[in-house]
Amino acid sequence: MFEPFFIAAFPLLFLAVLAGGGVALRRRGVDMEGVAPINRNLFLLSKLAMIMPWTAMFLQALGVSFLSLRVPPVLNGLSLGLWVAGFAVALAGRFRLGSSFRVGCPKDKTTLRTDGIFRLSRNPMYLGLDTTFLAAALYTLNPLVLVLGAGLAALHHRLILAEEECLREIHGQDYADYCLRTGRYL
Repeated sequence: MFEPFFIAAFPLLFLAVLAGGGVALRRRGVDMEGVAPINRNLFLLSKLAMIMPWTAMFLQALGVSFLSLRVPPVLNGLSLGLWVAGFAVALAGRFRLGSSFRVGCPKDKTTLRTDGIFRLSRNPMYLGLDTTFLAAALYTLNPLVLVLGAGLAALHHRLILAEEECLREIHGQDYADYCLRTGRYL
């Protein structure tokens, strides 16, 4: 019965880091509310709907399954590994952004982060979150979780493209050079 707690711990830790970091930034007078780079409703949906595949994985761990398929042990192990890796990458991205973290496109000039995890990926938080959606789909073998995760990943890609335009405007040639050195995902 350890597995459900293990599974729940990672999204809870991630959400706690986001909330705690937001409180700390606000106390320092940092406005972390950026401008939605796409339709505001879609932008908010992309943030809130992430909880759905995570919840499906947690429910599956509790034994609440909506399908009669049995997940092979190797697939179970792979999905748990992707789960941990996805949240580790997302958390590394959040911690490395520090006070440059914004929800949406920054309204002010931020520091362009190109070191640490950002040497490997321009979008480690999205990469990590998308990995957790894949983990949930493999863990549950539920086609709805797969479709939801794929939809969220597609929406994240659209967000990334829009946020890249914002970053080009804010950071100019420094961002263009960074894009030449570092892949969008890997």
